[in-house]
Amino acid sequence: MSRSTTTETPEAKELALVGKVELRIALTDSDAKLESMLNTYLAPLLLKLASDHVSVRNKERLDLLPTLMHGLAENFAESPTHTASLFNVILKLLHHLVLPLRGSAEDVDLRLRLGLTERIPDAEFVATWLGKVILFPTSTPATKCCPGLSAGDCDFLKLYGKNDLWTLGGPGNSSSGMNLTETKVISAKFLSSGAFTEAERFLPALYASADSNSRLSELGEDMLKRATPVVSLEDHLLLTRLFTVYLGTRGATGSLPARRSLQTKILALFCKSKGSATFVPQILQIVKEALEPQGQVFNHMGSQHLGAAPKQGLDLAKLRAQLFTFTNWVARMGSGESLGALAPTLVNDLRTYIEAQGWPQVNNESSGLSLGELRSRSYCYESIGLLAEACPSELLVEPNLDLLRWLFNSLSADTSGTDTSISIEQALSSVLSPFAKNTDKDVEHALTDLLLHNMSLIIGETGADGNVIVRATRYVAVRFANRCLPFHNVRARLLDVLAQKDGPRERGEVLEEGRRGLDPYWYRNLNPLGSSPSTRNDALETSRYKMPNFADLTQEFFMGQDTSVALRQRLGFGYSPAITFCRCVLLHQALTSEDQSPVVDAEWKKNIDAMISNDERGRMEIKSHLENMCPAADDRHYLSNFLYAALEGLTNPSSGDSDSSGNCLLEICSLSPGHVLDEIASRVSELRDIIFANRHSSRSIASHIFGILASRGESTSPEVESLLHQFSRKIEKWSDAVGAEVHGVHGSVLSTAYLLSRKKYLRNDYNLGGDAESAFVRSVLTMLSTGRDKELLEAATLAVDQLCLFGILTSGTIPVPYDVLSLVDKLKARAEDGDDNSVLTLGHLAMQCDEGDKGNELDASALGRIIDCLYKLHEKRQPELQFAVGAALSCAAAGWQSKSLIGLQDVDSGAIPRCASRSKTLDTILEKVLGDCKTTKPALRQGSVIWLLCIVQYCGHLPQVQSRLRQCQTAFKGFLADRESLNQETASRGLTLVYEKGDRNLKDDLIRDLVGSFTSTNIGLAGNVSSETQLFEPGALPTGDGSVTTYKDIMSLASEVGDSSLVYRFMSLASNNAIWSSRAAFGRFGLSNILSDSSVDGYLAQNPKLYPALFRYRFDPNTNVRSAMNDIWSALVKDPQSTIKDHFDSILEDLLKNILGKEWRVRQASCAAIADLVQGRPLEQYEMYLSRIWTLTFKVCDDIKDSVRQAAMALARVLTTILTRSLEAGDSSSNTAGVMLKEVLPFLLSPSGLESSAQEVQAFSLKTLLQIIKSSNAKILRPFIPELVGRLLALLSSLEPQEINYLHLNADKYGMTAQQIDDVRLSSVRSSPMMEAIERCLDMLDDASMMQLQSSLEQALRTTIGLPSRVGVSRVLVSLSTRHNFVFKPYADIFLKILRKQVLDRNDTISTSFAAASGYVARLASNDEVLGLFDYCKKLYFDSGDDDRYRTVSAELVSAVAKYATDRFASLANDILPFVFIAKHDPNERTRDLFSNTWNENVGGSRAVLLYLKEIVGMASPYLDSPRWSIRHTAAFAIANAVKSMGTEISRPNAETIWPSLEKALNGKTWDGKESILEAFVAFAKNSDLLISNKQIADRMQSIMLRESKRNNAQYRQHALACLGDFVESFKGVDWYELVHDITNPLIIELCDDGNNMDIDSPTGGPSSKITSERTLANALRTLLRSIDPVRRDSPRLTASLTQTLDLIGKALSKNDKVVKDAILDGEMALFKKLTNTKLNDSLDSILTEYAATLFEMDEQAEQSRTKAAEAATALAGWAPEKSQVHTRLTSGVKLALTQERSPSVRQKLQASWKALGYQN
Repeated sequence: MSRSTTTETPEAKELALVGKVELRIALTDSDAKLESMLNTYLAPLLLKLASDHVSVRNKERLDLLPTLMHGLAENFAESPTHTASLFNVILKLLHHLVLPLRGSAEDVDLRLRLGLTERIPDAEFVATWLGKVILFPTSTPATKCCPGLSAGDCDFLKLYGKNDLWTLGGPGNSSSGMNLTETKVISAKFLSSGAFTEAERFLPALYASADSNSRLSELGEDMLKRATPVVSLEDHLLLTRLFTVYLGTRGATGSLPARRSLQTKILALFCKSKGSATFVPQILQIVKEALEPQGQVFNHMGSQHLGAAPKQGLDLAKLRAQLFTFTNWVARMGSGESLGALAPTLVNDLRTYIEAQGWPQVNNESSGLSLGELRSRSYCYESIGLLAEACPSELLVEPNLDLLRWLFNSLSADTSGTDTSISIEQALSSVLSPFAKNTDKDVEHALTDLLLHNMSLIIGETGADGNVIVRATRYVAVRFANRCLPFHNVRARLLDVLAQKDGPRERGEVLEEGRRGLDPYWYRNLNPLGSSPSTRNDALETSRYKMPNFADLTQEFFMGQDTSVALRQRLGFGYSPAITFCRCVLLHQALTSEDQSPVVDAEWKKNIDAMISNDERGRMEIKSHLENMCPAADDRHYLSNFLYAALEGLTNPSSGDSDSSGNCLLEICSLSPGHVLDEIASRVSELRDIIFANRHSSRSIASHIFGILASRGESTSPEVESLLHQFSRKIEKWSDAVGAEVHGVHGSVLSTAYLLSRKKYLRNDYNLGGDAESAFVRSVLTMLSTGRDKELLEAATLAVDQLCLFGILTSGTIPVPYDVLSLVDKLKARAEDGDDNSVLTLGHLAMQCDEGDKGNELDASALGRIIDCLYKLHEKRQPELQFAVGAALSCAAAGWQSKSLIGLQDVDSGAIPRCASRSKTLDTILEKVLGDCKTTKPALRQGSVIWLLCIVQYCGHLPQVQSRLRQCQTAFKGFLADRESLNQETASRGLTLVYEKGDRNLKDDLIRDLVGSFTSTNIGLAGNVSSETQLFEPGALPTGDGSVTTYKDIMSLASEVGDSSLVYRFMSLASNNAIWSSRAAFGRFGLSNILSDSSVDGYLAQNPKLYPALFRYRFDPNTNVRSAMNDIWSALVKDPQSTIKDHFDSILEDLLKNILGKEWRVRQASCAAIADLVQGRPLEQYEMYLSRIWTLTFKVCDDIKDSVRQAAMALARVLTTILTRSLEAGDSSSNTAGVMLKEVLPFLLSPSGLESSAQEVQAFSLKTLLQIIKSSNAKILRPFIPELVGRLLALLSSLEPQEINYLHLNADKYGMTAQQIDDVRLSSVRSSPMMEAIERCLDMLDDASMMQLQSSLEQALRTTIGLPSRVGVSRVLVSLSTRHNFVFKPYADIFLKILRKQVLDRNDTISTSFAAASGYVARLASNDEVLGLFDYCKKLYFDSGDDDRYRTVSAELVSAVAKYATDRFASLANDILPFVFIAKHDPNERTRDLFSNTWNENVGGSRAVLLYLKEIVGMASPYLDSPRWSIRHTAAFAIANAVKSMGTEISRPNAETIWPSLEKALNGKTWDGKESILEAFVAFAKNSDLLISNKQIADRMQSIMLRESKRNNAQYRQHALACLGDFVESFKGVDWYELVHDITNPLIIELCDDGNNMDIDSPTGGPSSKITSERTLANALRTLLRSIDPVRRDSPRLTASLTQTLDLIGKALSKNDKVVKDAILDGEMALFKKLTNTKLNDSLDSILTEYAATLFEMDEQAEQSRTKAAEAATALAGWAPEKSQVHTRLTSGVKLALTQERSPSVRQKLQASWKALGYQN
């Protein structure tokens, strides 16, 4: 043998042996050889895993694995059994393999060391089968196959028949196989190492994440989180494998479907893959099986397989919820081809599922539907809607409308609850879009019928299908009508009318939807075209937006009922809207036919009204259209029917707004041809009641209509004659009319005036008959002159107005005693009172007055008088009145040529009504008004500019005005700087009119000035102002030093800021007056026409500088300025999108420049404008400005002006929304998302965000931050996580309401404790959304970010002070330890050490939280650090002084480790359980309970203390003489409890171990609880053999016992005497009587003589002094009796001791105490039992006779005492000779007792005594 061999070390030998065996195994070439080899060498080889040499163990584990792994994939194809054996060996090796730290260099190199880098098939094979191990069930399957595993897979894992291979049960299982649960966990850990790639571990990670074992699922979740971003979920092969696992495979040996939890996980992955939507058959099977009734799942062979039935409860509910999410995903992501194959079947399955639950009515009691099933029902409806939307051609858009009808029936009759109805409505909303694109007329007709049917359903009634209606479907039906049917569909518009049928009783949303459906503008907004048309009118020309036919409308609305009553009942409150809509459609069609279509916008109806009332051409075109559509021979024409319907609406107010119907009737009558009016005039008598009605507006309308209709025909009809007669009678008695009679007179006067004026206009020779006309005129004038009633004066004024307007009342026809001048004076007086009608009447009266022969001297004439009166009305500062004056002046100047009278020609005679000729009046009035415009008198200036506006408007077409347009322009410009806002606006509208009338040069001049006011520093439209011209009211514009009031002030302020355009900006602050809204004035007088025209071919076409400024002004804080600028923008910019796109950079640069401007209004407007500008635009368009926008926004968020701050916050919200959308989209191009986060996160965490004092700012910041965290992916957010977590933790306390701190400090005032409040605070932290955000951040951690987070958490632990923050830190550590243990494990030791100080927090809640966190962190910490923590707990417990809190903290730490790191605690039990045992005897209740629970949960029984006896004694002994009493007592109690736990037989080694400590524990004076130590001492003496084997210890024990018995402490003494009795019984080798007698005799005598002592309560809450004395006396007597040993005392001494004791007993019995009596009887019975071998003599017989007598002489003994006496008698009777005195005494006593005893149990004992005496029953 060589020298090297002889010197080879044992370690080298073992390494060589391992190498040789590995080589032999590797060289095997058949299954038989391999089996033989393994049988021979496997066991020895595995033993080397436990080698004493580390190198051998590591080589064994790491070197053997590559050998076993290499070639597995190839071997499996050749020999599955061989491969199964090798794989089983791999699994066994994994149990002993120590994996390197994750992320370490060793972990990274592990794949290379295992040789898997080049052997990818082997790596995939091992990963796949490790995944199948995870799938392998831990309970024995009933079939050969398992969920997710085929029969072949199961055989492979069981080594093809070795059923005992796995330990499937718990720890008590006797099987010798591998523990399957541990193998799964170890397999998952191996998979998570660097040996495998993310793609290889993906499926096993998925399987593990769905496992019910939390240890395994946590590992799986962590792996899956890291693998999912790497793996492509669009890989067809991967998807196929997932579907296979989910569904299983067919055949007897195929795999079963996966477990429900795994299926849920797989469905969640499918919802992230577009490719999953292409697996049509699999999807259908998934849905079918998931919706199968429970218990009816079938296996692959077609037979029922009850074992695989899904469980009821949470798993199934989660699966179905995820299933519906998947179906929604398929509906959105599936291709048309896939959906065409999927949707019909899926929808049918979903409908079947719903109907199987009971449809439409569900009875929860009978069907037993759970909450989860009801939720599934809701999801079904939603999925049906989405699938139907995705495949409309197959499911929805078909003539029968089966599915849509089913959904509507479900909505109306489904009884499963509100949540379900919401889902049905959502489903119906989903199918709106396909019907909106429908062009099939049959489908449209069927849909209309369906919607009309649903509009008629009434809740509570039974439908045609037999279902009870439980829910209205009107709103959904109207929505369908407005979005799915074209606007020209008259039945759809009928649906909108019916939606308003119930008026105020109907829901608001139904009414609103009905109104929108009757408005073409809103209809267009609800149904936008795919590509925006160039103009709105072009859009309406499309077939969808085309107006309904008027004839069809009237046919559908008003001609389908037999009677008018039935018609009104059918339409209800929708009658009036129907009339109004028909009127608008009629007029729109009329205007459109003449190429003058009204603009369809939000003011569509007002646009039509404006064209009718002010556009002469428009009125003529309407009249022409109506004439053409109404042949005279057509007696039943639609127009007539409409007029009849409108008349019905007016005369029957119950049908809604009768005035609206009346106005429509009046309007159409004034435009309709005569032959149509002749037809409806036959029903004029129906107006009588309305003419006399109480409602003023209705009377006025009806009277006007009466005048128009009754004036038709050559002669007056009898009905009209009758009405005129009634009117005449009422008018004659006008002076006596009161109350309702006044209304009749009012209507009569108006009706007669309207009739007379129209009749005279049509037939100049018409007369009321006789003197009736003159009498009427006279009555009217009298009424005007002398009347006092307001209504009658109004009626008289209007009557005079109508008579003057149509030339009936002139200066020559006024009856005496009245004349024109007196009439003028009367009207003037009323006009000065502010009556508009009187002003207009003056103008109309002036129309009948000649100019006279004196040239311009009009003052002398009536005309001059009237005009002068009108001029003087300027003193009335009432804008409405001044407009009336302007209209009156235009009438006086131009007569019927004034455009103000266009709408008053309501009858057509072919000629203009009579009026005086004019040649000079207009010139005179115009010169006068232009001159007055220059005056400085405010009232006259305002009146003049309004009059000038009216004259230009109404008379601008006349040459007199045309020639003075430039003068008018100059006059208007002079008012643009006027201090009165109304004057400024009036001037701007006047300029618009001048622009319309002027030529190109005039137009360009005006535009140049207008644009200059926005974009230049030149004064354009300033007019003539001086330095003292007052522009604003004092105080209206405070600037800090004073108030800007004059032009000089404005110029000074402009100079200070370097912006002279500030002058015009101040001028633009003039607010829009309500007068323009009431007159729709902007459309008539505003700047829209100027800008619109100029932008095409004028100045603006070449000067676009206006756009940036105008865009900003659209967001001005002033509502009126904003409204005006929006109107200008709308007029100027026809295509806003393209305009903004073209000028985007210039607009944004202007806004960024002005956002920090000196004017707060500009800053605020800039914020709002930027928010509007960037929304909806691609990020690339403003990416270069993004940083500037954020920076400037943050600056303005701290603005001094509150409204500016709010606008900045709104902008910040917009930017945040953009950011979150970018994050959701994963947009990381140019690091945009990262850059945005760097900007926004500091702001949100700053004092301007979450730390702001404003609650709304805090709420916004928190919400925004949560959105960012929720929307971000890990790659983008990960760099910010460390700082983010630290700041969020600190903010948990900052955001806590201050009231909580106050309540915490004053808890006692509110009947609460501080701990209760802390518990609530703790609960709020746990449920805080900020904690959710922190958890989300932790989910994104990786190794690099965890390293940075370490310092952030350490900083938080050092600096945070509030309870929420500190508790939050503890929860973060808990989360890291449980859910993120792989990244956190390297730092566990650090944090476990840091937490030692944190648990000492003064707040108990915080301390407990950190203790719990320590327990979780201990899971991952090293053994050394956990032991260090235990040492710290011991030090904290033993060396922290007398503060109970530190000992409690120690208890909480140990309890937390035991509870949350159970495995670690168990592995280190020897080091900690002895301490736990000692500490569980702590005097503090909380501390004691914690340690006790820890001990009880970690040991197997009371005798487990023997395992740690040496450690317990060694640890406790040093503290038995501790100067701190609490520690000393705890140690003593621990020693005592250890003795008691050692059982009835204490071994000598254990006894010798514990005796010194037990002796030490008894040293010293007495203290509360010391009796338990003494009891343990007695137990020790009784259960150990030291009393026998060790004389020295026996003597020492005797000495201790006697010493303790002599203690004077009353509470302790009673226990000591009892223990002495037990000790005497145990210590047989000594005659104890004398020793005991010396102790007890004086004590008994003392206690028997203290009967007069006062009973005193114990100060510590224990027994009173009397009770203590009784117990002491009882124990003393019992012990004394027990100390008499007949064996060790001869007869004289025995007799003497019995005599002495009997004397003491006699004294004690004199106290008559039950406790004492019972103790004596116990002692006597013990004594009597010892007499077995004692010989009786006379003295002994005598004394025992006395003892026997005491048994029956105790007075009034309780039943228990009598029982004891009988038992003692039995004991004595068994020894007493038959003829002895004691026998005789016992016989008499027992006999007497039997005759007196009633208790069965006592009699039974006495009978036993009787038998012992030798007697029979």
